[in-house]
Amino acid sequence: METTLETGFKNLFEKNQINIWTIGNTGARNPLRLPGVFSIYTQSQSYGHLANSKENQARFTHDLSLHGLANYSDKISTAAIIARKFRYVFEKFGFIYPEKNKKLGNKLPGPADTITPLGKTFLAAETLDAQQECYLRGLITPIETLSDSNFFSPLLWTIKVLLALEKRTGSCDLSYIEFVTCVQTTSPNYDIDKIIDMILSIRDLRKNAVNKKKFDKTTKETVAKNYDKKIHNFDDYGDLNIRYLVCTGILKRAGRGITIVSEYKDIAKELVKGVTSSDSYMDLVVQHCNGAKLPQDNLQTAIKLMKNYQNALKSNNVKYSIPPLSLDTVKNVNNIISSLKSALSKFNEDQYALRQKEEWFEIYNYMLCLIKNNGHKRSIGADKYVQVPTSEAASYLEWTTWRSFLAIDHILNQPYEARGFKIDQDYLPVGTAPGNGPDLFFEFKNFALVIEVTMSTNSRQEAMEGEPVRRHVADYVEKYSDKPVIGIFIANKIDSNTAETFRVGIWYTKNDKRLTLKIVPFTLPQFAEYFKYMFENNKATPEQVVQLFKECLRAKDGKYAPEWKKAINDIVQEEINS
Repeated sequence: METTLETGFKNLFEKNQINIWTIGNTGARNPLRLPGVFSIYTQSQSYGHLANSKENQARFTHDLSLHGLANYSDKISTAAIIARKFRYVFEKFGFIYPEKNKKLGNKLPGPADTITPLGKTFLAAETLDAQQECYLRGLITPIETLSDSNFFSPLLWTIKVLLALEKRTGSCDLSYIEFVTCVQTTSPNYDIDKIIDMILSIRDLRKNAVNKKKFDKTTKETVAKNYDKKIHNFDDYGDLNIRYLVCTGILKRAGRGITIVSEYKDIAKELVKGVTSSDSYMDLVVQHCNGAKLPQDNLQTAIKLMKNYQNALKSNNVKYSIPPLSLDTVKNVNNIISSLKSALSKFNEDQYALRQKEEWFEIYNYMLCLIKNNGHKRSIGADKYVQVPTSEAASYLEWTTWRSFLAIDHILNQPYEARGFKIDQDYLPVGTAPGNGPDLFFEFKNFALVIEVTMSTNSRQEAMEGEPVRRHVADYVEKYSDKPVIGIFIANKIDSNTAETFRVGIWYTKNDKRLTLKIVPFTLPQFAEYFKYMFENNKATPEQVVQLFKECLRAKDGKYAPEWKKAINDIVQEEINS
């Protein structure tokens, strides 16, 4: 006897074989790393010659490895694979001209692998907001095949499903399991009403399921009966697609799922009018490479979007000011929109910071993920898990440490002033902090913390971190002469040479002024367990933290690095076990 799920999927897909569309590439999972990667490509010797040469591909991967953006392999074929994956993503966004293919024939809109007009705009984009606009322009052109003469945009198809869901339920929030089984598996060739029916059926069944994890597994197994490839693709491509969809700025995460950014709802409704196209493929590719037009390129639509952001700020009682610009050009209005978005973003980040003390257990589990650093998921509830991609471990370590001190609370500086790294609209990290300042800085009433973290654990740790950490701490010691400044260094393992450098803790300024620095090295396991201890015992206060740091600093007297490291561990364990 058929289950409700089997009947529903059979009605949706009929006898059609499922095809999961993908926007990016699983080898380049984080689209927000693309600005750095693309900049290096345009300066590489491989520029313009990437498509069909493994040697050029390997050379580009080597260039990326020099900037910490890829792992280089001496085996050319392995290194070439990494470059091809990035090349695929560049072309997907319309940042480079495509190579010859069956749909284009011998005609090309420009020299293959060279930068397009949209690519030039992306290269010049200095803010996340400007980069997101390039992603959006690149993904709204319908260039994915529906038939020989009809094409669609997966981004706009997703938005169309979300709007149809909102029309039926009042909300456009879509869960992860609904997305991976009903959206990325369909296209405008399918009946959208049947898709919404299936989404709501899954939603009702899941709501009543005792074991939600088992239900999700069963749902994927059921839909996979119409799929002739590996079942793990539903998750691999689902995570990838959501990352690429939200990088456009018009969509955002809703839990593990996805939804439309409320201020962009009107824009979304305009965009979905172009979800499909029967224009010639060459015309669509030219549009793709030039950057598709957006509704807000129209002055009146841009003004409407500006008012949406003003209303959002007013509804949250956020004071704001706008640049003294006239509203007679699209450029002026979009500059005002950028200012309003920045004000709203800062307010939302303040609210995010306030929530961190309630999310300490999630933060702790991110620390455990970073300690293992194997890319595996950790379940933290019936319907929630945390995961750190191994390629992004360094940025997640900075982000997790930032969140941990936001959870401890009572900082005087703003959350966005405390971090050196950028975040996206879902507060996830976008790369690591640049080297011209500390990873994190927190000012409290009676002291300040300069925090540096690293995933490095070998003997190179001291060479990489010893000088920058001391320099950054020294800068703040001079700046904050009215309160003690303590440096905190966190790594999975502390090399004794690193600990010795911090134990001595001497720095000379440009004027040969001698500074004695206070820097404490902690292993991430030590910090994680102490963090957990504080929250489980209602002791998560700045005073509790600084008391531990000061005790560890006193413990270095009369000891060399190995003994000091042991003393720090003993102090942490004694506190936890007291």
